[in-house]
Amino acid sequence: MSHPLPRCPICGNEMTIKKLECPNCKITIEGEFWVNRLASLPQEELEFLELFLKTRGNVKEMERILKLSYPTVRSKLDNILKKLELLEEEEEPKDKVKWIINKLEKGEITVQDALKILEEGENV
Repeated sequence: MSHPLPRCPICGNEMTIKKLECPNCKITIEGEFWVNRLASLPQEELEFLELFLKTRGNVKEMERILKLSYPTVRSKLDNILKKLELLEEEEEPKDKVKWIINKLEKGEITVQDALKILEEGENV
């Protein structure tokens, strides 16, 4: 599939696949077909996920390739995960500094990442 499934131009609901056809022998199969959640993502987000997989989830490498900051890469990934309903909403931290310190202690971010988050005013 070369593009995300469209939405109905009248009501905005997702369209369903009812017919499949082999371009070689022209056989067709009709019914209602299941589509995975990835099919609903725009091409840009699919390419982002492909890079994530190619780098084996190495966000530092993604930063280098995309020339983006850690918070920006993380935000893009979180947005995709939310669209795919794979990310539970974190409670809004009451104290951003404590949240950052906690992430530092767990080794989830570096000191440079923490500084970038604070400088960019990124919502955590």
